[in-house]
Amino acid sequence: MAQGSNFVDYVKVCCRSGHGGSGSAHLHRDKFTAKGGPDGGDGGRGGHIMLRGSTQHWTLLHLKYRKHIIAENGLPGGSTLKTGATGKDEILEVPLGTVAKDAETGEVLFEITRDGQTKILTPGGRGGLGNWHFKSSTVQTPRHAQPGMPGKEQWIILELKVLADVGLVGFPNAGKSTLLSVVSAAKPEIADYPFTTIVPNLGIVAYRDNKSFVMADIPGIIEGASEGKGLGHRFLRHIERNSVLLFMVPADTDRTIAEEYDILFNELTAYNPELLDKPRLLAISKSDMLDEELEREMALQVPKGIPYLFISSVTGKNIQQLKDMIWKAINE
Repeated sequence: MAQGSNFVDYVKVCCRSGHGGSGSAHLHRDKFTAKGGPDGGDGGRGGHIMLRGSTQHWTLLHLKYRKHIIAENGLPGGSTLKTGATGKDEILEVPLGTVAKDAETGEVLFEITRDGQTKILTPGGRGGLGNWHFKSSTVQTPRHAQPGMPGKEQWIILELKVLADVGLVGFPNAGKSTLLSVVSAAKPEIADYPFTTIVPNLGIVAYRDNKSFVMADIPGIIEGASEGKGLGHRFLRHIERNSVLLFMVPADTDRTIAEEYDILFNELTAYNPELLDKPRLLAISKSDMLDEELEREMALQVPKGIPYLFISSVTGKNIQQLKDMIWKAINE
């Protein structure tokens, strides 16, 4: 099964939290007491629906077919001030980088970025107060208690933004998938037609001294992606999360290196100008055909001020140097 078919980065679910249990209006009675005071306990709160970050999940696939998430109701209070049991919480494990939004308003509620981080998505209803709360000097035996508060029902959108240390930015066929397959254990689909990569591929790149970093092959940008053309916005959002952007331009491009870089750069700017604050690196891929003289000529076309390397994933040319350059950029 291709990785593409089970990478799910968007789900919409209906969340229904539990109702609170009602308070008890019980009056104390035993064989010695015919007319005791109020001793009704409080109702238990309804179950919450919660999200918890987990490094065991990479996608939202496990939630794709769970359309309705329902938490338990709280139980009513009992006599002798017994509080009702709390409804069981429903905890959904999600990958790091998951953003929760209100489906109706589009408002971002929160995001999960750490392993084990737990947040309430849809709170359960509060339990009602038992009648002993309403005792006063004038009302000695209140015969009423509070009903529990109803739970909440809402449609929620969960969206995943891939968290990676370095994101590969380039047109289709720039050699991104090939680079990822060479530097990591990821096995992306590779072919020489555009849009082979239609989901982000993640790879863990082993570095010196047992260190490693995460590289994401973001699906190829085409001109107009920021306007939603091609596979547009859905992919650009994955780039927001990468700490370093590695632009890839193939040596056999019909345009100059600077032109190709500028188009990619402009797409990102149009989508989200904040992306330009990230460190940018440039790899000129498919350079195994170039001799030194041609390389020197092409180096003159490289935009000023951006660290660059001529690389070849096929022959391994400058791959270790590229890892060094990325490592330095991530840790600066």
